[in-house]
Amino acid sequence: MSSKWNVYLDENQDRFIEELFDLLRIPSISADPAYAKDVRAAAKWVGERLKKAGIEHVQTLETGGHPVVYGDWLHAEGKPTVLVYGHFDVQPAEPLELWDSDPFEPIIDDGKVFARAATDMKGNLLLPIVACEALLQTDGVLPVNIKFLFEGEEEIGSRSFSGFLDAHKDLLACDLVVSADSGVGTEEQPTVGTGVRGVFSAQINVKTAAMDMHSGFGGGIAPNAIHELVRILDSMRDEDGRILIDGFYDQVRPLTDDEKKQIANFDAFPDAMRESVGFKEFYGEPEFTPMERGVARPTLEVNGIWGGYQGAGGKTVIPCEAHAKITARLVPDQDPKKIQALFEQHIKAHTFRSVEVTVEDEHGTPPYRVPGNDPALKKLEHVLEEMTGHPVKRQWAGGSVPVTSLFKEVLGAETLSLGGSQDDERPHAPNEFYRLSSFTRIQKAYCLLLQELAKE
Repeated sequence: MSSKWNVYLDENQDRFIEELFDLLRIPSISADPAYAKDVRAAAKWVGERLKKAGIEHVQTLETGGHPVVYGDWLHAEGKPTVLVYGHFDVQPAEPLELWDSDPFEPIIDDGKVFARAATDMKGNLLLPIVACEALLQTDGVLPVNIKFLFEGEEEIGSRSFSGFLDAHKDLLACDLVVSADSGVGTEEQPTVGTGVRGVFSAQINVKTAAMDMHSGFGGGIAPNAIHELVRILDSMRDEDGRILIDGFYDQVRPLTDDEKKQIANFDAFPDAMRESVGFKEFYGEPEFTPMERGVARPTLEVNGIWGGYQGAGGKTVIPCEAHAKITARLVPDQDPKKIQALFEQHIKAHTFRSVEVTVEDEHGTPPYRVPGNDPALKKLEHVLEEMTGHPVKRQWAGGSVPVTSLFKEVLGAETLSLGGSQDDERPHAPNEFYRLSSFTRIQKAYCLLLQELAKE
């Protein structure tokens, strides 16, 4: 196949950036029901963009939650079928006062696009679409068969996705999945992601009475819901960050010497992150390095806690309700269902007095690892080495992409990662950004990868 697509991409970058801005302006926040219409608006936008690129059979499919967008091009007879995955939902933008600009009105500064979801992952979502457009516009065909699958619930744990995959596994059958929800390092240090941690999440609710009480009348007499919640949370970890839930570590697969060497290739990353974010010292299990703790050890974190009076000034009350949101990152071979059972047992054992504690919104997905000898992985590494002139390092991610383990379970397909995101681009945080140099570079990487995958 020719490389005329390269010229096409260069000539159309201004339009692609304008399209990225249009997508970034849609506040498709999946966690907040108030933005459900915006999530659907993003789905419609993505579907129209797939059609514009020349993708066929584009449709919006219902899930019971936020919708999914599907499209395909299946005319490469005898060639593999690649399912390209991404998501069009985004994280909330709060706290808004910490943004330097409107999070849903993108701006360019110093070659970077600043907006919510710029790096996670609306910039990445467009990469495979414009790559296929360029190939179809210049060669008239794609080198492999392509299916696109973009969801609207990734930022809330892909809650409807398992059932959706089960119901549509024939439609989505493929030889390989490529996730655009990722990054491949820099031109100077290219990387390929070969694993993500799993996740378990839940909300804890504590109730001690039917109403808040005057702290003068009830102080020393009535239980305080916030105190009870904090005590339960404090029972889950020791001062070094070790998780104290009985049995939590029982399924954890020990790291091999080779895995420790692979992780050590990125030992400089924790220091760079600490300086960028601004915390003073590392925290966690002292018997593991910061990088090992960051990608290969399980975690348990309080993501949010609330209760009592939150307004200006003071209000002398004893709160009757308190709540916390929890996530645990999981590693091989931890099972989310087993962790859920252990979590519930721990809370029950540490609930004292006549306090009502409930757990809700529990869900989770297993961790995922790409087999080290996977042929498609080696082809991706070859593409990145050819593009950059540098050897590629394999890297595990500390975050979670819930669908990777689902694709393996339901479709029997491995998942590669190809996106333009970089670690310092503030995903989920104020002033999130995305480098335009990555935006253009990884479009070309997609074209090269699709051509490479077509080879025997």
